[in-house]
Amino acid sequence: MGGERSQKETSPLGEQMNRRMMRWPRAAWRSCTLISMLAASAVAWPVSARDGIDPEADRILAAASENLKSMRTLSVDYDADQEILTLDGQKIQYSASGSIALDRAKGFRMKRMGPFARAEVIFDGNTISLHDRITNAYAQLQSPGRSVEDATEELRATTELDAPGADLLASDPYAVLTDGVTEGTLVGSAFVNGVECDHLAFRTDVVDWQIWISKGSKPLPLKYVITTKWMTGAPQYTLRLSNWNSDAIEAAQFTFTPPADANKVEHVHADVTGELSMEAGQ
Repeated sequence: MGGERSQKETSPLGEQMNRRMMRWPRAAWRSCTLISMLAASAVAWPVSARDGIDPEADRILAAASENLKSMRTLSVDYDADQEILTLDGQKIQYSASGSIALDRAKGFRMKRMGPFARAEVIFDGNTISLHDRITNAYAQLQSPGRSVEDATEELRATTELDAPGADLLASDPYAVLTDGVTEGTLVGSAFVNGVECDHLAFRTDVVDWQIWISKGSKPLPLKYVITTKWMTGAPQYTLRLSNWNSDAIEAAQFTFTPPADANKVEHVHADVTGELSMEAGQ
């Protein structure tokens, strides 16, 4: 999910943070881009224990992945905490909340309320629309195809937008999550928001990650933590998921009509805090 992001201009606040902050290397986000959230994996690993993964941890992760794959439509709310290390060694944590609505055959709508933006990303089968409610600016990209996979690839390539934890919503979460894993263990039982979960821990060469999966016949991920091992301070990304729902989603959610006074811009990218930054055309 490929090399390090380039530095770009942002809003004044984002520009100030860029001067102080160190970006996470893109390799650290290998397990957490928006592409993985929605795209089908090209490789289908067999659902069986892999080398280095404890069989019980493998079984739990595979069961949750199969449950997610069976949800052709879904919605979920999330809260996210992202740690960034300043150049002078101080660790700063940014918090954001949002929601995702996905119909694997029709499109998606992602909302994010963060420190510098109130953004939405909508795909209707043809056009990818991005809108920031704070600045009332919007941009639109044409997808090279009608599939969600086509749209998310175009979105990532154009904006370099990362959505940590999004691998959980891939068409084959097990294949994506276990890619590069060298170790996997069942830590034990734990509670997340009052729900009893299986706590699993995995390692790759670049990151360590943990996942808390609800117990029961319909297991779902409720917490996901990614730790960058080889950066000073070992910054983490923590994602909490709630209100999972597989009911049908109204197609109107995937329609975007620009507000009458909205300003259309030509350039969009993700700033240092993970927010969408929109720039007027030259």
